[in-house]
Amino acid sequence: MGYRVAVVGATGAVGREMLKTLIERDFPVSDIVALASARSAGQEVSFGDKRVLKVKNLETFDFAGWDIGLFSPGAAISAVHAPRAGAAGCVVIDNTSHFRMEPDVPLVVPEVNPHHLPKFAKRNIIANPNCSTIQMVVALKPLHDRFKVKRVVVSTYQSVSGAGKEAMDELYNHTKASFVHEQSPPQEFTKEIAFNCIPHIDKFMDDGSTKEEWKMVVETRKILDPDIQVFATCVRVPVFIGHGEAVTVEFEKPITVAEARAALRDAPGVSVVDQREDGGYITQLDCVGEDAVFVSRIRKDPTVANGLSFWCVSDNLRKGAALNAVQIAETLIARGMLAKKAA
Repeated sequence: MGYRVAVVGATGAVGREMLKTLIERDFPVSDIVALASARSAGQEVSFGDKRVLKVKNLETFDFAGWDIGLFSPGAAISAVHAPRAGAAGCVVIDNTSHFRMEPDVPLVVPEVNPHHLPKFAKRNIIANPNCSTIQMVVALKPLHDRFKVKRVVVSTYQSVSGAGKEAMDELYNHTKASFVHEQSPPQEFTKEIAFNCIPHIDKFMDDGSTKEEWKMVVETRKILDPDIQVFATCVRVPVFIGHGEAVTVEFEKPITVAEARAALRDAPGVSVVDQREDGGYITQLDCVGEDAVFVSRIRKDPTVANGLSFWCVSDNLRKGAALNAVQIAETLIARGMLAKKAA
């Protein structure tokens, strides 16, 4: 007997990836339901090769009797329906930004801070971190454990899928249009995304940072260590799937490149591909469909004491979203923290 799972936002890119991930990881599902807004109700989504689910209306759905809710419908929608599901006894794993910084909601990456999970019992809600934060803290965790991170400066190169299906469509259409000398104003981005890099993700804040950059700062501290100083510059690039990050770290203890490689190679969820030769590194295209956070270009940073720099990439729809959510559910089961309900 398995678990009754509701996938909320099932017609979106992350929702579809959640359904795919459940199948690929042979998650113990006894019953599955796909939920979305009223306008998407009646659409069909695949669950494996042989099963098609008809999408139901989230607004009228009763979560009583459901074990797990994998949510990715947008922050405003989660704000309304995640507490409703939690109150009905369904454990919500929410992929939106709405609950991440609430003190009584754990913000979890299973390879990094599974010990925070018990906090979910108060509200039955667990937050999935921002995609760019997830891959960075997975890489930082084994280094922090041995050498203690003091300061991180990170520049991200984030794919358009992080902004949703419409953003992916805009990159495709604008790229195609550029070859026939057609122009149309950007809708999903503030500037043309085709053949361009846009140093602006989410809203601007009073200090000149964007909210995406702020997320990386506060989420890293909540997940890994409140004493870590983080400075981020987040850039949208014309790539469909996969986020890249150039990460420079200052540690409290001395660290060598060899020691860093060894720590990273032993870490769960990390794959080190770091040959100092043509193609001896992983790019965004290489990581699509993969579960790992890939680390390459590991170098000593001589400009600060105990400095190290590396490049990391990950599939933002998988480890940055769907996979991390499913891994949270798997961790709850493995630790005996999730009781099954009868179908």
